[in-house]
Amino acid sequence: MSIEKDVSASILNERAIPEYHGTLRSHMVEVPNIISKCGGIRIFGRLIKSLVFSTDIAIIRNINADAVVAVYPFTPQPAVSQALIMGSDLPVLCGVGGGTTTGNRVVHLASNAEFQGAFGVVLNAPTSNETIERVHKIIDIPIVITVVSELDNIAERIEAGAAILNVSGAAKTAWIVEKIRKQFPKVAIIATGGPNDQSINDTINAGADAITWTPPTTAEIFKNLMTKYRRQP
Repeated sequence: MSIEKDVSASILNERAIPEYHGTLRSHMVEVPNIISKCGGIRIFGRLIKSLVFSTDIAIIRNINADAVVAVYPFTPQPAVSQALIMGSDLPVLCGVGGGTTTGNRVVHLASNAEFQGAFGVVLNAPTSNETIERVHKIIDIPIVITVVSELDNIAERIEAGAAILNVSGAAKTAWIVEKIRKQFPKVAIIATGGPNDQSINDTINAGADAITWTPPTTAEIFKNLMTKYRRQP
């Protein structure tokens, strides 16, 4: 009897997952399937493996990622985070500065992002440990600190209140993740996956719990669509 149950369970696990795409969303953006290998990070009960790196609400509304990393190269503004959180059907981790934007402004932006409904706040690599501590004292959502070098003092970041590490080390990302994972086996790590399945796989094998993925731009997607339209009679 037990053998039959095991066989049935095995067959069930191997069966293809039913899918529904519809007509209007048949060309939605999909993250690389290999990201599903991640163990994931559970935030407020939601398991997050893939995060789309974007502030384009049209792409955010038409992608199958688990969450959004909304970081952009300008001074963070509450109006932007509010628009993204309200328009997104995915949890949003909001960038609140820490590089050019520092001190009290970062603290206020983090508090405001929590009140707007953010699932977490992302602080840039230059953020001081003092600022992390101040943010940690006033918010109840996870602090994600960006790590760009193997020289970063991870122990101090965690002690200051960072709950998740966001590793973005370009070609060295997988190596940095592996180095951190050996020293801190239980810390939550998000990492950039790189340009292809192989680089994503390497980063996951190095110890990343979740992967951020940069989608094609709206212009690139439009280019493919327009090419298709021009071929139609």
